[in-house]
Amino acid sequence: MPSRPPQPRPAKPGLHPRNRHQGRYDLHALGRACPALKARIIRAADGSTTLDFADPQTVRLLNRALLEQQYQIAGWDIPDGYLCPPVPGRADYIHALADLLGESHGGDIPTGEGLTGLDIGTGANLIYPLLGRVEYGWHFVGVDIDPLALDNAAAILAANPHLAEGIELRQQTAPSKVLQGIVGADERFDFTLCNPPFHASHALASSGSQRKWRNLGKAGAARTAQLNFGGRANELVCDGGEAGFLTRMIEDSAALAGQVFWFTTLVSKAANLPVLQRQLAALPVRDIRVVPMAQGHKHSRLLAWTFLDKKQRRAWHRARWSNVPHD
Repeated sequence: MPSRPPQPRPAKPGLHPRNRHQGRYDLHALGRACPALKARIIRAADGSTTLDFADPQTVRLLNRALLEQQYQIAGWDIPDGYLCPPVPGRADYIHALADLLGESHGGDIPTGEGLTGLDIGTGANLIYPLLGRVEYGWHFVGVDIDPLALDNAAAILAANPHLAEGIELRQQTAPSKVLQGIVGADERFDFTLCNPPFHASHALASSGSQRKWRNLGKAGAARTAQLNFGGRANELVCDGGEAGFLTRMIEDSAALAGQVFWFTTLVSKAANLPVLQRQLAALPVRDIRVVPMAQGHKHSRLLAWTFLDKKQRRAWHRARWSNVPHD
């Protein structure tokens, strides 16, 4: 059975109530979990302890400490320049997805390896399969176009054999495709996850970074446009940006209509939702959901759709979920 977090403190505004990352970080406890982070703890103007969140290496060490302390994930790391995802926000996606699955399981969240998820663009960080394994015991297939990212993901799994047995890695060899070529004809997935590339060009990625730092009052960082969370070209930029990537994902999903229970993805830009919803409405989609998500000043949303009608969903449940554990 997956480990469960202790009863949470009152939730930070926007975070899911089951999210383990409520309130302020306990930096001293995190420093004990990751000694390299301890040396980076600094004093804020008010005398409290804090970190330099504008520094990519500090953010990376913070992630390592959070994953070690909160989830008992050992040896997590990513190569220089790769995307370093904020763990609390990624955990929120996992919990929101669990609630969506629970709606089709009598209100109880289905757990265990009876459920299999497809993580599209799993990256060097492998964050969604790791969190999903620990929180709910689900099985995962993580897919990426970058062989170096997959090599790093495999190294993380080698350091965590208790998680590795439930996570498979695959390479997408057709960069212009999202779902085509990675799902076998006889495979079934209970859900997909995706954190799509945000930008349509390197120039837009740079200007977005500059705007972020100006809003935070970090003029120096704005000038250099340094991303504290990193990200290689394929992680941040694609043809058409987020909307273009998700348009292709929706097109591909129609060919897998009967093989996936819920297709889901993050949508970072609210302005992209109407065009995606219109595209979905033109397909034989039976249900569309938009779940608001927020972390601090950052707002996002989970977009989910299914081609299965209620009768087909009940049949799927009987065939695949009837014997799975639940919370």
